[in-house]
Amino acid sequence: MEKEPTRPPSPEPTVTTYTRERQTDPTDWSSIEIRLVGSHPLWGHHLWNASRAFASYLDDHPELYRNRSVLELGAGGALPGIVAAKNGAKTTVLTDYPDAALVDNISHNVRVNVPEGERNKVHVQGYIWGQAVQPLLELLPTTADQNAFDLIILSDLIFNHSQHEAVIKTCGLALSKRRQKKDSSDTQSVPCLLVFYTHHRPHLAQRDMDFFTKAHEYGWSCEEILTRKYPPMFPDDPGEEEVRATVHGWRLTRV
Repeated sequence: MEKEPTRPPSPEPTVTTYTRERQTDPTDWSSIEIRLVGSHPLWGHHLWNASRAFASYLDDHPELYRNRSVLELGAGGALPGIVAAKNGAKTTVLTDYPDAALVDNISHNVRVNVPEGERNKVHVQGYIWGQAVQPLLELLPTTADQNAFDLIILSDLIFNHSQHEAVIKTCGLALSKRRQKKDSSDTQSVPCLLVFYTHHRPHLAQRDMDFFTKAHEYGWSCEEILTRKYPPMFPDDPGEEEVRATVHGWRLTRV
């Protein structure tokens, strides 16, 4: 019997450093080491520009999540969620497709970056978009408002066009329905989704944006809150470079 040719070894994991942009107390954290799987068909082997922009935005706006519950979907290396955990989120749930390589890698990044005394507030879970959210809600403390999340993080997910409805369904089920008080001007305390992305394939930008069209149809208010330029992730890719180099951030709240 002819022997099958030996498969090449899987690429080794890589480590990328996110350096904090905001100046803080020297005793506070200054960087986060993110390990990425060596290769993966679900793109978990890249630290996307949107993730870096997300991390900086969350670091600048702790009022969105401090002492509140945070869910990250499709987390990959989980940089934004780890920033929220390090900056005082009450509970942080980091999820990605239930593949051992992805889930184990997120757990590794939590162990490396979150102080031991705070790790009981961080949970790592495999999750398929659009499925029941009860297993995620059960990770929240019983005191959580309406037993739901205050902030949901979506970092560079909307290029996955076939999954738009599934992601929106999960967000609708998992986000708190708490409303802004009539006599309050504090819009930051309203539960929201934050959606950061880049148009990696400029010719499909409109299909990326269909996510927000669908979200509006399902009763979400959508507001762009950030644009930021980075060197493009893949310089040799086709399409206008400026489009591929721009990160956009949106905030979605229930109407």
